[in-house]
This record gives sequence, structure tokens and C-alpha cells, in this order.
Amino acid sequence: MITIISGTNRKDNQSLIMAQYVAELMQQEGVKDVHLLDLRILDGPLLVRDNYLPEDQSSQVRSIQDAWVIPADQFYFVVPEYNGSFPGILKFFLDACSVRELKPSFSGKKAAILGVSSGRAGNLRGMDHLTSILHYLNVTVMPNRLPVSQIGGLMGVDGLDDGRTRLLVRDHVQEFIQF
Repeated sequence: MITIISGTNRKDNQSLIMAQYVAELMQQEGVKDVHLLDLRILDGPLLVRDNYLPEDQSSQVRSIQDAWVIPADQFYFVVPEYNGSFPGILKFFLDACSVRELKPSFSGKKAAILGVSSGRAGNLRGMDHLTSILHYLNVTVMPNRLPVSQIGGLMGVDGLDDGRTRLLVRDHVQEFIQF
């Protein structure tokens, strides 16, 4: 099972559009068990004092972890650049999943990272930060991480509109499937 994680909870974000495109490509490549986790589904007062104890884990995080994190063999992260890194909601989610069933959630699994930004660097620093965290969780990250810069100019009415970027993402997905 591959879980694609759209790494922001911002309304109307372009990361989700890219994650949906990745899911479509994986299905076209014959991957049967692909799930898209949109972090916008996290709601309520997530920043609570006792959230870092297994017995206090929110029921919402627990059900997402049981359905989409623990059963996954691989993760494909689509992460936007926020303040020179990646969104705090993604870090919170990884932290929240690590307090219960840490090894079944992450250890020995593989991941790919696609960074998006409105600027020129395609979230290079954010991908580095996320890679370090995933390595700490014993997740092997595919060395070829894909930065996608100036994302706003690549989008059209129907999603990703830039032919060159579509090919780069397709190649990245194919490499990840073989990884």
C-alpha cells in the first residue's frame, strides 16, 4: 500500500492538486493500493497539552494512523514550502503518529518527497528537514527528491498544466514505484 500525503491543511492548496496527479499516475502505472491522505481532514483543537501520550492520542489521528499509516509500505509526500521548511501540520501529524505504534507506523518503510513552492527553490530546505525527520523515524527516503518551483505558474484550470513538469513528476513516480 502506498499512502500519498498532501502535507498541508491550507484551504485551496496546490499541493493537493499535485498529490492528486501523483495518485492518478500511480494508478496508470498499475499500482492498485494507493491512498491519498489530505491533511485538511484534521480538525478540532489539535494542539493540546496531553497529545504526546499514547492514551491521549486523538481518536481522529488514531483512526488515520490505523487506516493509512500503519498499513502503508511506502509514503509519497507532497510538501509545500512554509517559512523555509514544510508546514507545521505535517510535523504535528508525524509527531502524533509516533507516540503510538511507532515502529509499525514508520520503521523500515520507504518514502519519496516532492516539494512545491511559489519561489525558485522548490522547497529544497523543507525537503531536507523532512528527510532528516523521516530518517530519524527509520524511513528510507528515495535520494531523488523532486523540487517543483513557481507552482502557481504551472497550474491551469484543470490542474498541472505544464508539460515538462508533468513529465518530471511522471518519471519521479515511476522511479519511486521501482524504489
